[in-house]
Amino acid sequence: MTPGSAATAPSFAADTAIDDVDLAALADRLGTPLHAYSSSAIRQRIGGLQAALSGLDATICYAVKANPNLAILQLMANAGVGADIVSAGEMRRSLHAGMSAERIVFSGVGKTADEIAGALSVGIHRFNVESHDELLTLQRLAGAQGVTARAAVRINPDVDAHTHAKISTGKSENKFGVSIDEARHWFAERSLLPHVQLDGLHVHIGSQILALEPFRLALQRVAAFRRELEQAGHPVNSIDVGGGLGVCYRAGEDHPVAAADYVAAIREALAGYRGRLLLEPGRYLVAEAGVLLTRVIRVKPGIARQFLVVDAAMNDLQRPSLYDAWHDIVPVSGEPRTPTTYDIVGPVCESGDTFARNRVMPECMAGDLLLIKATGAYGASMASTYNSRPLAPEVLLNQGRYAVVRRRQHFEEMIAGEQPAHHWETT
Repeated sequence: MTPGSAATAPSFAADTAIDDVDLAALADRLGTPLHAYSSSAIRQRIGGLQAALSGLDATICYAVKANPNLAILQLMANAGVGADIVSAGEMRRSLHAGMSAERIVFSGVGKTADEIAGALSVGIHRFNVESHDELLTLQRLAGAQGVTARAAVRINPDVDAHTHAKISTGKSENKFGVSIDEARHWFAERSLLPHVQLDGLHVHIGSQILALEPFRLALQRVAAFRRELEQAGHPVNSIDVGGGLGVCYRAGEDHPVAAADYVAAIREALAGYRGRLLLEPGRYLVAEAGVLLTRVIRVKPGIARQFLVVDAAMNDLQRPSLYDAWHDIVPVSGEPRTPTTYDIVGPVCESGDTFARNRVMPECMAGDLLLIKATGAYGASMASTYNSRPLAPEVLLNQGRYAVVRRRQHFEEMIAGEQPAHHWETT
C-alpha cells in the first residue's frame, strides 16, 4: 500500500490542544516543523501497564530507540521504568537520565566488544545474547574484568507477527536471536562459561502487533522451552517477553491490544513461573503521545492530483517513506471547509518524501497548520539532516505548560563536526 492511500475519507475532527496546551499558539511561538509530546499521555500508558502487572515480579524496560530524548527518559525513570538499549549511546543516555544500571538490559545483534565492556563496567542488569560469538565475547570480557555477566539467550520462535516485514523479528529468516535447538546447546555447555550466568530467556517477535495470537504462540514456545530447561537442571531466573504492542495510527481501522489483555496472555502462558519478568515496550508508551506540527507551504495543482506541500519532510518523520506507514493527518483549525483530495508531501528532493497519497482533507491553503498524529515513536529518533535541513525541536507538554526539550538545531551545530581538508596524513 502506498503511504496514506485511502478509499474513504478520514475524520475531519480538528485537534486544537494537547495536554491543555494550545497548538496554534505553540506553533506560532516555536515555529514548524515541531515535535510535541504529552507527558500526561505517557504517564497514563505507564500506569496502565504497571496496574496490569500488579502482583507479578515484573520490570518494565522502555525501548529507548523509540524516543531517546533525555526528558522522555527522565519521565520514565521517575515512573520506575528501566531501559532496553541497543547501543552504548542509549546506555549513556539512560544513565544520564537517572536510570539505574540494575534496570537496564542490553539487546541487539551487533554489540561490539567495546560496548559490552562498557556495559559490564557499569553493571547493567542483563545482556540479551543473540549469537554464539557474542556469548563467547561476553565470557572473555567479563573474565578480563573479574565479574560475572548475567545473560539471557534471545530465542527466535519462528512466529509470524503479522506486521510489516521491516519490523518483524521473530521468523526464522530474520537476523535476530537463535533457534531453540542452538539455545539448548548453550545451556548444556554453560559450565564452560564461568563468567557468564546464563539463566534467562528472551523473545521479541516484532513491532506494531495488533493481535494477541502471535504473542500467545511465542510465549507458549518460550514456556515449553523453560520447562524443558528446568527439568534438565538449568534454572531460568528471568524471562524477557520483549515488546511489540501496537498502537492506533489509523483511526477506525487499527485496534490495539489492551494492556490488561496482553498481560493476561502473559500470565496464562507463563502460569506457574516464579522468576522475574521483563517487558520492553517502546512504541506503546510514547507513539500516540506525540504529534508533529507542520505548516502548509503551498498547494500545487497537478495534472492528475493536487499536492499539499508542507514544511515537515521525510527527514523529520521517516515512517511513511520507509514503511509505507499511515499516519492520521488533521487540521488544527476546526473551520469547516470543502473536502479535497491531496497528496501530502514535504520539500525534500525525493519522490519518497510523501506523507499521504490520495488523502481526503478539508480544503487547505498556504499557512494552515496541520497535525500529523502518533509520531512520538520513531519520529524524532529516526530524524536526519538530509538536504541540510536542521533537526526539528522537541517539546514536552504537561497540563497546560510546555518545555522545550530539544531546541531547533542551528546551522553551526549541523556542520560542527566538519572541516576543510587542511591536514593530510598517511596510514
